[in-house]
Order: sequence, then structure tokens, then C-alpha cells
Amino acid sequence: MYNIGDKIVYSIHGAGTIEDIQEIEILGNTEMFYILRFPINDITISVPVTESEKIRPVITKEEGKAVMEILRSDVTEMSQNWGKRFRDNLEHIKTGNIFEIADIVRNLSILSQKKGLSASENKMLINAKRVMVSELVIVGSMTKEEAMAMIDDAITLEQENI
Repeated sequence: MYNIGDKIVYSIHGAGTIEDIQEIEILGNTEMFYILRFPINDITISVPVTESEKIRPVITKEEGKAVMEILRSDVTEMSQNWGKRFRDNLEHIKTGNIFEIADIVRNLSILSQKKGLSASENKMLINAKRVMVSELVIVGSMTKEEAMAMIDDAITLEQENI
């Protein structure tokens, strides 16, 4: 169980803080909920404590360095069919695994530079970057702009080496 003040990641929403743990009644059923605040999106949501497997602690600074290495590494193989690629990437994003998200951000960023993305994939790239930025901001004590620049710079460095 997590505690008030814990820094966490909730898959598609990104990194935030547990602001409260409340007992909430919905349709006659009373259940415990984490009240999560996400500063990047400026939203607050409630997640049942029974679904805590969808929440994970934020990465360590060492793991943050590993994320940056992923962004600097070579593109991994993706489906040439954008629909299949989109579905595959969406499944990986839903896991909330920062390393898989970094892989998707790098691959889609480079694909975008080379030949462009569909509107759906472009939106996916923006959302995946937002999730990464939110976690890097909490872990690295940096601004949203600094985290975004750090991600873009890492991918740009990779492109210059091709």
C-alpha cells in the first residue's frame, strides 16, 4: 500500500503524488481510494486502492539515466503497417513501463523526422512524451521545459550519429 506524499506513476496519466487516501461511497459500496494529483496535466483523479497494481513508484535517478540511454540508442524494429504499429505501441504504453515508453518515443520521433506520422501516431507520441516528462520532472527536479529539451536533445544526438 502506498502512503500520502508518495511519488507514483499511473500508466497513461504519468507521474504524480498521492495527496490523500479516502473512503468513498459509490452506488452504496464503500471503498478506499488514492487521490492522485498530476502536476503536468494539472488534474486530480481517484484510483481504488484495490487497483494499486496499476500504480508504481517513480524511477530512480539511475533508471532515469537508463531511459536517456534508450533515447540515444538505435531505432528498434517496428511494424511497417501504421495500424499494427499503433496497436502494439498502445499496449506498451498502457503498461506504464518507462523503458518501453522511451523506446516508443524514440522510434516515433525518428519516424516523424524521416517520413511523418499519422494523426493518431502523432497524438500518441505527444502523450508518451508527456508521460516521460512528468516522471523526469519529479525524478530530476527539473522543469517541464527542461525535461522536454533533454528528451529531444537525446533523440537528436542519436539522429546525428546515423
